[in-house]
Amino acid sequence: MKIFITGIICFGSLTAFSQNINTLINAKETERVEKILSSDEMQGRRVFTAGIEKAATFIEGEFKKAGLQPLGNAHSYRQEFEMVKPQLVSLQASIDGAPINENNIVIASAKATISGTEKDQWSVIKIDKKENPFIVAMKAMETKGNKLVLVDTSLSKMFPRFKYFSRQLFSTAPDVVFVLTSKDHFNSFSINATQSLTTQKLANIVGLLPGRLKKNEYVIFSGHYDHLGIGKAVNNDSIYNGANDDAAGTTAVILLANYFKAMHNNQRSIVFAAFTAEEIGEYGSAYFSHQFNPDQVKAMFNIEMIGTESKWGKNSAYITGFEKTDMGTILQKNLKGSAFQFYPDPYPDQQLFYRSDNTTLAKQGVPAHTISTSKMDSEPNYHKPSDEIATLNMSNMAEIIKAIAISSSSIISGKDTPTRVDTSDLK
Repeated sequence: MKIFITGIICFGSLTAFSQNINTLINAKETERVEKILSSDEMQGRRVFTAGIEKAATFIEGEFKKAGLQPLGNAHSYRQEFEMVKPQLVSLQASIDGAPINENNIVIASAKATISGTEKDQWSVIKIDKKENPFIVAMKAMETKGNKLVLVDTSLSKMFPRFKYFSRQLFSTAPDVVFVLTSKDHFNSFSINATQSLTTQKLANIVGLLPGRLKKNEYVIFSGHYDHLGIGKAVNNDSIYNGANDDAAGTTAVILLANYFKAMHNNQRSIVFAAFTAEEIGEYGSAYFSHQFNPDQVKAMFNIEMIGTESKWGKNSAYITGFEKTDMGTILQKNLKGSAFQFYPDPYPDQQLFYRSDNTTLAKQGVPAHTISTSKMDSEPNYHKPSDEIATLNMSNMAEIIKAIAISSSSIISGKDTPTRVDTSDLK
């Protein structure tokens, strides 16, 4: 499969793209990178394991070969940071004098001691079926003041996932307590809890291609390189290779780094980022995003699971939050005359725009979108040991990466600047 261009002249200044792109982005090179990242040797790239360290070292090597610079004043491509992992030691909590079972409470705090009552220290938020629970939870985590979040029992199957919020990047974050309960209101609440705190070190891999004229304006290409590691065996296979999720996105970032470095004509600075800790709560991208002035980030292309064909078949992908900015329209304009088509996210009920590594910057108004082909209602290998390179289409994947490279051209040159995300729905 190829993107057929009807007359190179229709791309105007994109002539250089057609001359170099097939050499630098092709099925063979896609397979080379993908095969290494999703190999059994990487042991599923789970955070805090030897496997993810091997993956990090490989990505660093690829960034070095591409000729990227470290970001800012860093001396390496590793953007290191620490995460606090709390472990509950003791708990006394009650609503209207009735004790709360430990299984029905999640404490999101980086403090060793959490105590107080609803009347003197806590504001109360209710989550039920009518709202997206994780959007409400994120608001609670990011706004000032301590929160007691009542999660309706109708969401009991989902409640364990709130443990993602228990880990903390910033010690200044407010205390947030999630309680699974059928109560809509109450007269009294109290909590006294102690936690042991463990500091865990993590690292994104980040490289920079400085802009020629607009060095302080940034375009970001990203994907996450962590996955689930070694887990429950299925058909005697216990390594969750994560070939599509998201070795595919990381492969795209590496190939795009090689391509844009070779082109050597980016007017805006380009940042290439491989994030860690997406699978345990998007902590890598959250830390990364706080290192930028969001006003200086003009666009973010987060690439997630592009190894399989989309619901429309080959030559296609979708953009989460398509309607929130005009970035998708810009990309499609730059692909005029090709066979490739970007579509709006066909799974709006899954709230994918706020579920991937574009989230933190998008919530700050940056036109930050995720590009994917994953059929979220029918991907047979999602989060399974069977997510291996043999299930992916290298030719189609290469064409998607080419389409991202070509469609982003006018944003990288500074000719186009996507509109910002309206964040009023998050306030």
